[in-house]
Amino acid sequence: MNWIEQVTILDLLVKGFIVGVVVSAPLGPVGVLCIQRTLNKGRWFGFVTGLGAALSDICYALITGYGMSFMDELILKHQIFLQIVGSVMLLAFGIYTFRSNPVKSLRPTSANRGTYLHNFITAFFVTFSNPLIIFLFIGLFARFSFVMPGSPLGFQLVGYLAIIIGALTWWFGITYFVNKVRTRFNVRGIWILNRIIGVVVIIASIIGIVLAIAGKSLS
Repeated sequence: MNWIEQVTILDLLVKGFIVGVVVSAPLGPVGVLCIQRTLNKGRWFGFVTGLGAALSDICYALITGYGMSFMDELILKHQIFLQIVGSVMLLAFGIYTFRSNPVKSLRPTSANRGTYLHNFITAFFVTFSNPLIIFLFIGLFARFSFVMPGSPLGFQLVGYLAIIIGALTWWFGITYFVNKVRTRFNVRGIWILNRIIGVVVIIASIIGIVLAIAGKSLS
């Protein structure tokens, strides 16, 4: 059975969307920066910050996909094993997220809001300065069999577009939420939100490990 017979456009959209959300959700430096700017400058400054992070993430997604495309034979022969490894990597990432304290990433606020372009560019470089994100993409791509041998260019474009949509949906949602509860959202709120995200990733990765061992897919 070839790649086209196994994967549909809907599969790619769902998988790509999940990848985009999972990569964006943990509150690292850029996540905290987005929340800070939403609270101090306004929702759209926070969202533009998320846009910059999303552009950086898709750059690393393309690098990861391109690199994995050279491992066609390995992916075909060890697909289940790679899914298990990917889920274990996600489990480690979830535990790290749960135990981390994003409050340490808080920065002194500036009285100058700056332009949307400035907020976009700074967020892009804050995210792009962390190449370790590639390992997260490798884990996700392996878990969801996102990059498959012989995949047509059109399918790849749909998949990467879904990643962007997932990332933007997350940033749109988190800035909307923070803006709505701005009078009650504080440092502890950031810590609690990050722990919730960590728990969700841990649970999803454990389910992924069980399904992979059972020879089943999440999709």
